[in-house]
Amino acid sequence: MSLDDRLRLASLGLHPTRVQALLAEWDGAKAVLRAIEGGRVKVGDGIHGRLGVDATAEAANAGATVIAKEDLPAALAELPDAPDLVYVRGNLPAAPGVAIVGSRAATSYGRKLARTLGRAAAEQGWVVVSGLARGIDGEAHRGCLEGGGVGVAVLGCGVDVTYPVEHGDLASSLVENGGALVSEYAPGTPPAPWRFPPRNRIISGLAGVTVVVEASVKGGALITAARALEQGRTVLAVPGDVQRATSRGCNMLIRDGAYPVLDVDDFITSLTFVLGLPPKTADAGLAVSGEGGNDS
Repeated sequence: MSLDDRLRLASLGLHPTRVQALLAEWDGAKAVLRAIEGGRVKVGDGIHGRLGVDATAEAANAGATVIAKEDLPAALAELPDAPDLVYVRGNLPAAPGVAIVGSRAATSYGRKLARTLGRAAAEQGWVVVSGLARGIDGEAHRGCLEGGGVGVAVLGCGVDVTYPVEHGDLASSLVENGGALVSEYAPGTPPAPWRFPPRNRIISGLAGVTVVVEASVKGGALITAARALEQGRTVLAVPGDVQRATSRGCNMLIRDGAYPVLDVDDFITSLTFVLGLPPKTADAGLAVSGEGGNDS
């Protein structure tokens, strides 16, 4: 399939589930576009108005690199509902990371812990993945940066759209420090409630482990955890006060089999069990081995 055609289709702003269904039904982006242009696939007038947009130039003007599904990190590309392509500002790491997610309406306890866990994962060399939202997500990203790590933010809007507005500097810092902003939505796409649930499969898809710090029984964090489980990934959860609404989701996850996170050491041990030796430990071991080889 032509990447230009795939970009044109992505730029229309259709729901990701519908894009996937159309690609399967019409055998490729070019055929889907022809079907839309010919009226065989019904879309809104606003979408028809975007058929003539130069989607390749639009991505370039936004400073975005386009990565097609077949070139995505394997952990994401192998999923049956992997995005056909994503827009990236920065550098998207190939190795699976650690997703740290939770409530926007987090408590001070939850925010502090998310920051601590983000920093701890980063200090060990693991990539930290989250959604740049207020609350737990933002604190996980801040902790990652404090730990000198690489962070990836998966957005429910275009990679050139700052949302929430107060996280503009945070988003820029993630890119400047070797990480990335990622979205399957075209540049300029504004945030909308329906765009966030689909992006959660990308957050969990880029991670080998998903950690839920604080979450109510409804919300994006539990959607991300559910997607992680569907993807065969490990889910960890931080236990909390049984009378606190933002702990109920985590406590339910633990009840249903998620591994509890009891402290930072326990967190690192769990990550090591699933992902292998922390990258910085592994790199140090290779360096020592290399030095030994030069002496022989």
